[in-house]
Amino acid sequence: MKVIFIKDLKKQGRVNEVKEVSDGYATNYLIKNGYAVKYTKTSSDILNKDLKNIKIKEDNDLAKAKKLAEKLKDVSLKFDVKSNNGKVFGSVSSKQICDELNKIGYSIDKKMIKLDNSLNSLGVHNVCINLHKSVSCDISVMLVEK
Repeated sequence: MKVIFIKDLKKQGRVNEVKEVSDGYATNYLIKNGYAVKYTKTSSDILNKDLKNIKIKEDNDLAKAKKLAEKLKDVSLKFDVKSNNGKVFGSVSSKQICDELNKIGYSIDKKMIKLDNSLNSLGVHNVCINLHKSVSCDISVMLVEK
């Protein structure tokens, strides 16, 4: 029996995936527990419509991410930190970078900010921000002594 998964099921199927499974497994487990629906003309039409909407949303998100990357490529942040001989007491975290970006008007989640290593020395550091699966940009973060 062909089914369309409506929930992710580990090692079986992902959302919107069409799979051929045994009749008993489909009826007694997948459909009964709400993991899948039977593949019919109506359900396949709904699936195609959902996939089209997902594609449109993905394209819009990608366009927004590219636009934001263009704006962010010229951004430079400056942090005043306490230090001793070039070594910072503590470090600058992704949350602090996120807060600074939000203050100047960019809506960035701290999970998007990828720090290769901790920012614990004075100077200019490049920080990568992943805006989308395929779009990322670098901003410069400057640490200066108070």
